Amino acid sequence: MPTRPSPPPLQVDTARVVHIGMALWAVALVVLLVLGDRVDRVWTWTCVAALVLALLGLGLMRWQGQGRQDRPPRGRATRPG
Repeated sequence: MPTRPSPPPLQVDTARVVHIGMALWAVALVVLLVLGDRVDRVWTWTCVAALVLALLGLGLMRWQGQGRQDRPPRGRATRPG
């Protein structure tokens, strides 16, 4: 039985994904701060930790050269090669 070749990997804008995730965590943090003492503080610190880790991840991506200059065209998967 012949096997098909693997599809080429998709080019994903990881910085955009991280920024969207940061925005969602920031919204969650604001909601938790508005709710105040009605929620457990562990959730607030979870949001803070997620934002700090995302910032560290963005810094690491920039340091590795995966910043904005390597962006693929919007909405298109590019083929290597």
